[in-house]
Amino acid sequence: MAKTFKFKLYPSKSQKTKLKQHLEICRIVYNKTLEIRKLTYENEGKSLSLYDTNKMLKDWKQEITGLDSVYAQVLQQVQERVHLGMVSFFTRCKLGDKPGYPRFKSKDRYDSFTYKQNGFNLEENKLQLSKIGKIKIKKHREIQGKIKRLTIQKTSTNEWFANFICETEPNIQLKLENEIGIDLGLKTFAVLSDETTIENPRFYQKEIEELAKVQQKFSKDKNNKNKLVVFKVHKRIKNKRDNFLHQESHKLITNYQIIVMEDLDVKNMRQNNYKSINRGIQDTGWRIFINMMSYKAEEAGRNFILVNAKNTTQMCSNCESIVFKELGERIHSCPHCGLIMDRDLNAAKNILRLGIQSLKLLH
Repeated sequence: MAKTFKFKLYPSKSQKTKLKQHLEICRIVYNKTLEIRKLTYENEGKSLSLYDTNKMLKDWKQEITGLDSVYAQVLQQVQERVHLGMVSFFTRCKLGDKPGYPRFKSKDRYDSFTYKQNGFNLEENKLQLSKIGKIKIKKHREIQGKIKRLTIQKTSTNEWFANFICETEPNIQLKLENEIGIDLGLKTFAVLSDETTIENPRFYQKEIEELAKVQQKFSKDKNNKNKLVVFKVHKRIKNKRDNFLHQESHKLITNYQIIVMEDLDVKNMRQNNYKSINRGIQDTGWRIFINMMSYKAEEAGRNFILVNAKNTTQMCSNCESIVFKELGERIHSCPHCGLIMDRDLNAAKNILRLGIQSLKLLH
């Protein structure tokens, strides 16, 4: 399975200049590749292959200043990004979707470049990058598995990170004889079918006053320094949230063998809700949490099941009758069997039941 190991880089001033130059050249190659593929399709009705565009790189040396200063495989991977974007676009069109055509990249929207197995070497506290040099790296943990590629990324706060994508063997943990259903929420982050609750830390709400201050300052004076301060506050919120999600997902993977959650369409939920609810959904990071649970369960040998969210709140977990509730009703009270319990706990039990049923069908 693929696993990413992320480490912070500490480039010197001259190395930062080279890294930024690499990004800019890669961005130019991306846009030029996309333009040529677009024009060829519009004028000749045919699609260029990745091989076709790779051959063009030699001819572009006269047009693009500094092209020789970037490792060749890095430039080929840039064209691979365009190729995959085009393939995805046409595939979705054939399926009847209405996807947006791949876009040209501005400087703010191109923030990484990738080495495919070659062109770099990792030492204990140095990362050797072809055409750039040895950069100090904070390697806070050992890399597991075989490194397949390396992506160098620049953040909105002008920090640099190395992301090693590795092929690893699953770290199968001791098999447990227990199971859990999880109902994600806004008031409480999650309610488990065994009556455990995970409180919502509300990181965004705790930082909202500070964020409002810096955004107001930026709106009055839109310079890069104020913009950077806004980015740093957003990054602080994201880091706190991601750390919380990692800790809670680790606990669940460690303690339960069968884990069932709702397959939430977060994007659609945000489109159809009030602004305050959208903000709450974004603050909790449901989709990030579900993704974390999925890959961690695979690595640990756990059974992770996503079920359809339809009626998990309205259905009685005891007699399976439908008991309609308004959004503000927090108690499930069944007129058919007399069950009374917390609304979210009732949903978590329904989620677990659906997951166990689907697991039995598979076997």
